[in-house]
Amino acid sequence: MDTVTEVAIARATRAASRPRLNRAAGLALVWTIVLGNAGGIVWLWANGGNLHAATTGEALTSVARITGLLSAYLALVQVILLARFPFLERLVGFDRLTVWHRWNGHATIDLVVAHVFFSVWGYAEMDKFSIGKEISTMLGGGIYPGMITATVGTGLLIAVVGTSYVIVRRRLRYEWWYAVHFLAYAGIALGWFHQIPTGNELVLDTVAADYWRSLYAATLALLVVFRVVVPLVNVFRYRLRVAAVVDEGPDVVSVWITGRRLERLHARAGQFFVWRFLTQGRWWSAHPFSLSAAPDGRSLRITVKALGDHSGALASLPVGTRVLAEGPFGVFTDASRRGDKVALVAGGIGVTPVRALMQEAGGDVVVLYRALTDDDLVLRDEIEELAAERGIAVHFLVGDHATPEGARLLAPESLRELVPDLVERDVFVCGPPGMVDAAVRNVRAAGVSRRHIHVERFAL
Repeated sequence: MDTVTEVAIARATRAASRPRLNRAAGLALVWTIVLGNAGGIVWLWANGGNLHAATTGEALTSVARITGLLSAYLALVQVILLARFPFLERLVGFDRLTVWHRWNGHATIDLVVAHVFFSVWGYAEMDKFSIGKEISTMLGGGIYPGMITATVGTGLLIAVVGTSYVIVRRRLRYEWWYAVHFLAYAGIALGWFHQIPTGNELVLDTVAADYWRSLYAATLALLVVFRVVVPLVNVFRYRLRVAAVVDEGPDVVSVWITGRRLERLHARAGQFFVWRFLTQGRWWSAHPFSLSAAPDGRSLRITVKALGDHSGALASLPVGTRVLAEGPFGVFTDASRRGDKVALVAGGIGVTPVRALMQEAGGDVVVLYRALTDDDLVLRDEIEELAAERGIAVHFLVGDHATPEGARLLAPESLRELVPDLVERDVFVCGPPGMVDAAVRNVRAAGVSRRHIHVERFAL
């Protein structure tokens, strides 16, 4: 190997490692902030004398205070996870943020319930009341201010968690699920009126109170900037409008959106936006849809299957409709790959970002497209045309997964047969959550390491 080649390889290696180093540094910063604030909250609680309880009642109420404080903190973290903070989203990706959001939500509500439990028990011990009488005194006696608002806020947070369970989630229209999650903001706001004006430590300790006010203020600022200000500015900056609505097959349409200087969005194939179409009956509802074509700086395209009221109504979207788009989001892009060989695995309408990636991905690319029937193969003609142009191998895997034949289509042995060198490839998987989970398990069983698997779940 000559010196020039060695230098070129060394430069390429350094260039490839730089994003991973930046990501590691970014994650270290995020966890330092999150854990540092949690540590500060515990220190303020301990410094308030809560480690020196003289009676059982005082010990129980001390536990109630720290669980309440930590639940309030995690609720603020939950808001930031929902704030579409670009730095955080680019750092870990939407799919991992969704997982963080789910587990953080469970931890928040568990701590809220623990706070209520230990508060009632502790004050009942100190007041020498029964549990029932203590609850009645808290809610109706006027002795403990802010308890009504706290109770309502707790109820709202529990309602949000209830709608998040999969079995409930699938029985609710997306629009209702989306609206219910705004109750989280109301629950947190009501928690403020219980925590700041009436919390034991915060009434007596102005430093602790100011610290908490700063946490709430910073969270509110991030929320307003990235959920309100930035999207509104982008409406005028990019002037996005619907240019065409194209029928792609049974219950599937593509929406072309044009604007000015769209290259400033820095969108990549494989990413998605949260779209809001500013026409009657739709302006209040925002939905995430991936780009189904690689962005060219002049237009953006999404391809949508009618799975709900909103997606079904896009077929009648008037040309010229103004569009508000938040994004781009997602790390399901060619930049995430670690090697020259790639396998793109798609299920159903999850093929849209894969189709876009086919335009951008270089090197040795194989596509596996899983669908129930031939009619479910969205954008098939485009995919075949792109495959012919770019020398991409495409396998259409059609069959009902509930049948023995269909279940074997993405089995580990089938994957190894279709893609003999699968273990040498980065594998991108996109589709409905159930399909993605099964595909990832099978890809892992086929020998692909977790660090070479990239995931995007299509969950309306």
